[in-house]
Amino acid sequence: MNSKYFKILIINYEFPPLGGGGGIATYDLAIEWAKHGQVDVLTSSFTGLKAEEKVGDLNVYRVKILFRKSRDVASFISMLTYLPGAFLKGISLIRKNKYDVINTHFAVPSGPIGYLLGKIFHIPNVLSLHGGDIYDPSKKMSPHKSPVFKRIVKFILNRADCIVAQSSNTKENAEKYYSPKQSISIIPLAFHPQVIPHVSRKIFNIDKKDFILISIGRLIKRKSLEIAIKSLSLIKNENIKLYILGEGPEREFLEQLSVDLHLHDRVRFIGFVNDDDKFKYISLSDLYVSTSMHEGFGIVFMEAMHMKLPIVCTNNGGQVDFIKNEENGILIDVGDYKACADAILRFFKDKKLYTKCSKNNSIRIKSFYAENIAENYLTIFNKFYSSSK
Repeated sequence: MNSKYFKILIINYEFPPLGGGGGIATYDLAIEWAKHGQVDVLTSSFTGLKAEEKVGDLNVYRVKILFRKSRDVASFISMLTYLPGAFLKGISLIRKNKYDVINTHFAVPSGPIGYLLGKIFHIPNVLSLHGGDIYDPSKKMSPHKSPVFKRIVKFILNRADCIVAQSSNTKENAEKYYSPKQSISIIPLAFHPQVIPHVSRKIFNIDKKDFILISIGRLIKRKSLEIAIKSLSLIKNENIKLYILGEGPEREFLEQLSVDLHLHDRVRFIGFVNDDDKFKYISLSDLYVSTSMHEGFGIVFMEAMHMKLPIVCTNNGGQVDFIKNEENGILIDVGDYKACADAILRFFKDKKLYTKCSKNNSIRIKSFYAENIAENYLTIFNKFYSSSK
């Protein structure tokens, strides 16, 4: 591990328990960096969260924002309200701590804060792209569709001292839509292996005969969970069931769809669960299913891989870097619920393919262990530190 003691300011408008995979990925990196330096996190607050808190070895600072109604999803307006508070708090923290590097997560809304603070105080700003911040096909206001926001993102990319994408897909989208002047490095998300729980299906009232499909994430349009539900309607085996973990604005629509398709006994909406229960559900499941329009990377894939689950997912996003067809999963086209149903049935019937993909996932996940991923970033930080001396 790099021996240099760094003082690192992380800027991310979402940080656990707020948000989704981007915040979790930031936390996994921060844990590793804090073993060898000072790591402060500048993020946003929510009802019940402390303005300042020590989380393990991390110092977490949360600034007040407006109009955020849930921990799962941030509205565009709530993101904008993060900017002034984060900027002022960032100035205060930098004057006190004199950081070696700023690591900014998401081009929007965090990007402008990292840029301004880095420029004012002459601190290298390493910008981490998570995919959805530059390209989200489900949103009308996605930056790649909006002339105004497209210019803003391009400006932020060209002012960063270093750009890191979590996958080749995110890199390709950044280059396609924003044409940054500098090259983009690829560093995948970090993963801390969890202890695989040994629990009985009885604790969640799951029948031992059931073949459980699991999908985890915010219930938003981009996740296209209606495709997974429609695919289940094509499968007549009553023992094949879908468990959906997460909350979000699409829940009511998805629940009604399940009723309309006469699947209310086979599709179960678990809602938000803590990490312990999440890994229990994964360990008790048989197959991970994602029908998302697009994923920048998808940390839930790593969680499923760690639990030795084969994966059925779409072929649009960062997951194609590490999920290979019929090696550790089956890839399907976006929106193709018939192909999704066929893939599920293949894993249900073909035990040889199931065992092969399960074994390969348990091996492949090791390349994403957090210590190694964090070191890749530290190598970049060290280059800036060395050049300043």
